[in-house]
Amino acid sequence: MSKALAAHYGAGGDAPYDFALRNGGGTLRLIELGADGGRHVEIGRFLAAADAADDSVISRVRGPVLDVGCGPGRMVHAAIRAGHLSLGVDVSRTAVERTRALGLPALHRSVFDHLPQEGSWRTLLLLDGNIGIGGAPQPLLTRCAQIVSADAGIIVEVDPVPATDRGYEATVVDDDGRSSSAFPWYDVGADALRGHLGGTGLQIAETWAVSGRAFVRLARA
Repeated sequence: MSKALAAHYGAGGDAPYDFALRNGGGTLRLIELGADGGRHVEIGRFLAAADAADDSVISRVRGPVLDVGCGPGRMVHAAIRAGHLSLGVDVSRTAVERTRALGLPALHRSVFDHLPQEGSWRTLLLLDGNIGIGGAPQPLLTRCAQIVSADAGIIVEVDPVPATDRGYEATVVDDDGRSSSAFPWYDVGADALRGHLGGTGLQIAETWAVSGRAFVRLARA
């Protein structure tokens, strides 16, 4: 099992993320270890159909599309409905099972593992905070650049505050007190993301925001 699979979002402990997916929703909190409060994550949004912000992403994709950290498959579904060959990958077995139960293609795999058709994906999605995978944007984006084609776009959902730039050890908890094991995570806004692009071969081609969510499209430098 890869390191990315061993310590990932909401896994381990009481596995509140998988519990929420199996039970149709709920509110989780992403919390920095040793800190109070945290960011609320509505799992119901992941299980619902694509919303206006998601549609703004789909309007910019070119197929084939790879959704990294696909969760229960809403963006894979939206991309296929828009006519694009699409595949989801996720380290959560429960998320992949839910995606497949909808008849959608998904693999239980880390982005750092070997993936099908590397070098041919024309759009790669890192939405819903998945720029945080592994706790370091630069190596994650370097890996993503290896997966996509020369003319591809990588669409990243970033923190709505452009200057946000912080990595930390996090845990996920739910309203009933279930908590996950610790995992590395990273929050980064559009302006700060520029500082993580060195050595990736990528540059920011476009930024936009819809319904309080912010996005960046990366292309080859």
